[in-house]
Amino acid sequence: MSVTKSTEGAVAVKLDLMSPPESAKKLENKDSTFLDESPSESPGLKKTKGITVIQALIHLVKGNMGTGILGLSLAVKNAGILMGPLSLLVMGLIACHCMHILVRCAQRFCKRLNKPFMDYGDTVMHGLEASPSAWLQNHAHWGRHIVSFFLIVTQLGFCCVYIVFLADNLKQVVEAVNSTTNNCHSNETVMLTPTMDSRLYMLSFLPFLVLLVLIRNLRILTIFSMLANISMLVSLVIITQYITQEIPDPSRLPLVASWKTYPLFFGTAIFSFESIGVVLPLENKMKNARHFPAILSLGMSIVTSLYISIGTLGYLRFGDDIKASISLNLPNCWLYQSVKLLYIAGILCTYALQFYVPAEIIIPFAISRVSTRWALPLDLSIRLAMVCLTCLLAVLIPRLDLVISLVGSVSSSALALIIPPLLEVSTFYSEGMSPLTIFKDALISILGFVGFVVGTYQALDELLKSGDSPLFSNSTTFLR
Repeated sequence: MSVTKSTEGAVAVKLDLMSPPESAKKLENKDSTFLDESPSESPGLKKTKGITVIQALIHLVKGNMGTGILGLSLAVKNAGILMGPLSLLVMGLIACHCMHILVRCAQRFCKRLNKPFMDYGDTVMHGLEASPSAWLQNHAHWGRHIVSFFLIVTQLGFCCVYIVFLADNLKQVVEAVNSTTNNCHSNETVMLTPTMDSRLYMLSFLPFLVLLVLIRNLRILTIFSMLANISMLVSLVIITQYITQEIPDPSRLPLVASWKTYPLFFGTAIFSFESIGVVLPLENKMKNARHFPAILSLGMSIVTSLYISIGTLGYLRFGDDIKASISLNLPNCWLYQSVKLLYIAGILCTYALQFYVPAEIIIPFAISRVSTRWALPLDLSIRLAMVCLTCLLAVLIPRLDLVISLVGSVSSSALALIIPPLLEVSTFYSEGMSPLTIFKDALISILGFVGFVVGTYQALDELLKSGDSPLFSNSTTFLR
């Protein structure tokens, strides 16, 4: 059974959902039933014969804006007030460079094979076919499988992050409802009213999430996407204006944090930057693709600047009190409580869009192996099982900072840092590459692999250490 149409639909998801960062995230292939989709392309892109330079830039920036940006202030704390921004700058440069590598390799295979478009999975597969190793050539299809596997892990990981985010923010709003005022400027400390455990809040969202993921029409989902984008944009503007006020003396903050917490910074940062699947669908939809490298550099410069600004300002504003999501640090007044509610609405809508991608990879593969009579029941059963799985994982790891770091370290590092440099070597090695380029690619891949191993280990270690203590306090204090 061909998945071409459903795959193209899945490709339409990522840009319209924001993403994450919050990124996202990408597949589509005409030859495979199980692999290759790209949550990267927006439904608006699919309908347009060619997008302009400005449209491409907007889609690229929007595709990087997700929940990850709200966790960057804690990431800066884990690295230090000097090391954090510098590391974000370096990571942004490397991520942008890896995107350029992917675009260059895809263009090479498009010309060589006379194809109009090449997605991430196809590019990796053809890269292995072009490698000097006979074994890699014979197993080139594994490249597409690996990309699809990490895309599934990434997207389901995003869904887990969203559930924890929803529970944390709704819990704080409910606990503060009796003491919420219209005064956003007083420094009175508020004791929140204890309510149920955050994991029960997660379970309370499950019925709504089940209803959302049963929507299989992408046109309906794009309505939710528009609502999510609007609510998140308004919320981010309000958050930014707040954290720029009354910044205390930064001299009390460490320039460089402990090396033990730096892996957690890496996981959160790469989680935010992981939008590499956006680039190929965007380039394919541009009226003049020759301008795309410049647009890619400009867009990632804007994204990196925003990440550094929000992350640094948030840490400067709240210091050691910064929470896993900066929204949890907002004052207890109705203006900022409404920001949390807006983000809750936006993330709830976005969940269905992020979920659409792994569903469009797994479900067509599964129903192609049963009779038509069982196709719909199997489709709905898989959707129900997958949404319950994301909720279960969120309940088991109900710490937003660790979930973000874990997802970033496990899957985002592979898609954004490890695979692209290796792809460049396998693609161009037979044509001759300078030793410096090979060394550079090896260094980036090693950096990504070390981040993958150490970041995953540190996140799991922190999780185990917190296993004996309550993961969430039922009573929280913050300034009104």
